[in-house]
Amino acid sequence: MAKRGNLNVPVIGVARSLSDLAALKARARQSLGARGGVDSAALEKLSSLMRYVRGDNSDPATYKALCRELGNSEHPAYYLAIPPAAFATVVEQLTASGCKKDGRVIVEKPFGRDLPSARALNRVLLKAFDESAIFRIDHYLGKQPVHSMLFFRFANEMLEPFWNRSHVESVQITMAENFGVEGRGAFYEQVGTVRDVIQNHLFQVLANLAMEPPVRANSESIRDEKVNVLKAIPPIEPKNIVRGQFQGYRQEPGVAPDSDVETFAALRLEIDSWRWQGVPFYIRAGKYLPVTCTEILIRLRQPPTMYKHYNLKSNYVRMRISPDVVIAFGFNVTSPVEESRSELTELLASRSPSAKEMDAYERVLGDAMVGDATLFAREDYVEEAWRIVDPVLEAGTPLYEYKPKTWGPAEVKTVAPLGGWSDPILTNGLPRS
Repeated sequence: MAKRGNLNVPVIGVARSLSDLAALKARARQSLGARGGVDSAALEKLSSLMRYVRGDNSDPATYKALCRELGNSEHPAYYLAIPPAAFATVVEQLTASGCKKDGRVIVEKPFGRDLPSARALNRVLLKAFDESAIFRIDHYLGKQPVHSMLFFRFANEMLEPFWNRSHVESVQITMAENFGVEGRGAFYEQVGTVRDVIQNHLFQVLANLAMEPPVRANSESIRDEKVNVLKAIPPIEPKNIVRGQFQGYRQEPGVAPDSDVETFAALRLEIDSWRWQGVPFYIRAGKYLPVTCTEILIRLRQPPTMYKHYNLKSNYVRMRISPDVVIAFGFNVTSPVEESRSELTELLASRSPSAKEMDAYERVLGDAMVGDATLFAREDYVEEAWRIVDPVLEAGTPLYEYKPKTWGPAEVKTVAPLGGWSDPILTNGLPRS
């Protein structure tokens, strides 16, 4: 943000772990160096904006010092990059000290770990801030391809005629990572795959795919339609989820030797809306899979039987949103070898991310600072998402082991789409393109 000229306000760090402002600046330089290098001019600009308040979150003196640093600033954005257990204390102290003054609060996921805790968190936040001033940050929505999905859908008339139950047979969403928990076993023990990425990241992708056109292009109209998608989804039944755990997970530091936490999950759900009733949606996510890739496959219904002797396959739309961006349409064409047969071929457009594109956090933090809530989860959205997954989180469904670098346990076939899962294919070390 500093490099692009999009950061022109003080950045005040509040912590007790660093001794002074010089230590904060040194940590910033070290962090940037470890993540790709330091742009000297941008770092100089950032450093000139940095301030530091040393103190404990529960100490009123900390907030008095913070108020002094804020001075006559307007609409400060409080980014609570702290454990959720400390949210209530900080929010209460901001209010009691007078620091809140028309401010905004930014909180990181997880927004609770189930429906009751999500509601409790919302009560804490809403006691001090209006919903319009609460920004529940999910950096995944800041990724350019995810952010652009709605534009792709609603700015292209060619998609609308078949984007419904009359033509779509099934929808599948895969989020695969080819690595494990990378030393974060203690954290992962508290979440698991459903809480970590499905209930938030992938439900957001699902909402972007399935929502109706908003009546206006403003944040509330867009978020209304996303909530309507979740309201139409019944709670997931235990028979419609398969959980897996990669071999070796229990030997990770911080992981219980008898851990029942899933590192893989595949599930089936339905959306009981006019557009999507009867169309199954399949979501699959996991660690230590063969590739790192997020891909969507919309499989269309079979063509009429008059062409049955051609051995036709279902048309599809394939959308990859990471690591690169791909839009592909699968078509039946006559075989060049035998014209009485057909083969499936793709009409494909792809591009690699540009260095000029905004980073996901750059986009969402920038939006929060100016008060644009489009990419942030609203209170009702969060609670609806937990309502959908809570029953299977509480049910104690079986856990199946799978080998690293495979597509999960064999039991995943029990929740597979008609025609099977579409696995992103590696080509020269990259997903198929």
